[in-house]
Amino acid sequence: MFLHERGHVKSKSLSVLAVASAAALFLAGCASTEGETTTPAATETTTTTTTEAAGSLLDSVIAAGSVRCGTRDALPGFAVLNDAGEHVGFDSDFCRVIAAAVLGDATAVEMIDLETADRFTALQSGAIDVLVRNTTWTATRDGSEGANFLQPTFYDGQGMMVTSDSGYNTIAAMDGAIICVAKGTTTEGNAALESSRLGLDWEIRSFDETDLILEAFLAGQCDGWSSDVSQLTGLRSAYPNGSEALTILPEVFSKEPLAPAVLDGDTAWAQAVNWAILATIQAEEFGITSANVDSIRDTTEDVGILRFLGAEVPGSDGAAVLDPNLSLPTDFAYQVVKQVGNYGEIFARHLTPLGLDRGLNSLWNAGGILYAPPYR
Repeated sequence: MFLHERGHVKSKSLSVLAVASAAALFLAGCASTEGETTTPAATETTTTTTTEAAGSLLDSVIAAGSVRCGTRDALPGFAVLNDAGEHVGFDSDFCRVIAAAVLGDATAVEMIDLETADRFTALQSGAIDVLVRNTTWTATRDGSEGANFLQPTFYDGQGMMVTSDSGYNTIAAMDGAIICVAKGTTTEGNAALESSRLGLDWEIRSFDETDLILEAFLAGQCDGWSSDVSQLTGLRSAYPNGSEALTILPEVFSKEPLAPAVLDGDTAWAQAVNWAILATIQAEEFGITSANVDSIRDTTEDVGILRFLGAEVPGSDGAAVLDPNLSLPTDFAYQVVKQVGNYGEIFARHLTPLGLDRGLNSLWNAGGILYAPPYR
């Protein structure tokens, strides 16, 4: 399979069968057992060499004039369809961040809705260019799914949601409970481990999609609903019986770094996507917003900010613009901030209204762990 080839996607929602058929040739050469790949090292070297010779996906994205972003359409706060049929949300905006950085146009993105089970198959088959769909970065996924995970956009953890009249106020009190989770996610394994760790006898029921869990929960078939706290918060906000009918218990029992992913073996594309995301973090640290980016660029004498925004930096040999050879336009960070905003703006626009605090997703100098490498 060549990374630079892009097939036309007639539908913005991909089924398992459609994506799986496209991925057949990719998967045919790999024999694996669960959690372990058996591809010989020599074959990996050959594949990498062929990919590099074929060119980066970055070239194809630029030629096509759009980014195909694998996402979803029904998670409040992260990605939903508005009345106009447009994707809005935290993840949706990071799809736009990538388009703004690479193409200079935040609207040059095709949102492709994926079912949970289809995420990595779509990436492996080349049906999408980048996956931005509240997906946890784990060692097994990094090593076995052909995925290269990049800078996390949201540091999360798994929690538990119950009905407010359930009588449960702590996870430890839920012995003998029926816990409902989404199939094919890290949630399943985490719930089993937590049950074992606490010595609780949980019956864990897995469902293909969130809508099915909601139906079961409304029918009283689940004592608890376990998922990432951010997802539970979004789902709680849209609960048919009102958000006050549900309570998210205080315990968080896993690490869930939610990160975009691209296909392995394409350094240039991975680098471009990664720095697009990092630009939102650095912009917030600099205090640069979509509202003030023009005035700051025109008036600042801060060399670091001028470099970051792709502006000319005065020097003894004349003015020059920093080009760090990231295969991105030198003003990519300016385009990201001007068209979409910095990290704090994106968070405040979509997640703060749900009641989510910044927490770990604050900047490193504000009690969080968001940190961008120096741009110099």
